[in-house]
Amino acid sequence: MSEPGPAFPAGGLDPVPPPEIARRAEQIGEAKAAMPLLQLVVLAVLAGAFIAMGAIFATTVMAGGAELPFGVVRLLGGLAFSLGLILVVVAGAELFTGNNLVVMAWASRRVTTGRLLWSWLVVYVGNFAGAIATAGLMYVTRQYTFGDDAVGREVLAIAATKTDLGFLQAVVLGAFCNALVCLAVWLTYSARTTTDKILAVIPPIAAFVAAGFEHSVANMYFIPIALFVKTDEAWLSSTEGLPNLASLTWSGFLFDNLVPVTIGNLIGGGLMVGAAYWLAYLRPARKAT
Repeated sequence: MSEPGPAFPAGGLDPVPPPEIARRAEQIGEAKAAMPLLQLVVLAVLAGAFIAMGAIFATTVMAGGAELPFGVVRLLGGLAFSLGLILVVVAGAELFTGNNLVVMAWASRRVTTGRLLWSWLVVYVGNFAGAIATAGLMYVTRQYTFGDDAVGREVLAIAATKTDLGFLQAVVLGAFCNALVCLAVWLTYSARTTTDKILAVIPPIAAFVAAGFEHSVANMYFIPIALFVKTDEAWLSSTEGLPNLASLTWSGFLFDNLVPVTIGNLIGGGLMVGAAYWLAYLRPARKAT
């Protein structure tokens, strides 16, 4: 989610208060929707790759952690996965889930409906391209064989769990996930330093991963890499302790996970965070004016 220059004076290190965050989110949303197509595509592809890097880190950290309590393993994975959104926010990229906050500029009529949907579509497709390309390259590295095949077992276990979710279950898990993601982005709008941004990102992202919530762009890496690993029949036949892979198919990825999770992400980011804060800080102010 690359941002325009600072919208507020640089005096002091105090965080920006919530009403000012709302105005900043509105301004940034307007700028994102007006971004030139080539720039938007490049930054979207980068975001997909950045989130995939966070997913790679998380998978590696959680691999072989059976001797630790479930919650501890998930927490460690969440802390590692935070790398993805840190790269997006600090290095600059356009992430579909975080960009659901553009709904605030749309609600203020600073972005048209057509422009909002077009921006979301371009970023979503770009995120998909970056994430799945990273998955393909990671398959070539055979990193899934590291740790005596522990990484590969974790790759398959994560994806099998995701594709085995019920439709409504995936929608609700996606809603909670993107509420936390957009809250993380919202908090970075209050930051005045890079350190502030990093510290603002980590707790919400670690929380959604630890709780098992569903992130559409992360799943564009988590599930395809498992599908690629599944094609390595020689490795599968020689590796013990693999999960049931019956639900791990391309149709399972697209229709049983990606579609409902994306719907949930839109609800969580656009309504539970974006619309709520617009009603709290922007609509009343406009009405009073």
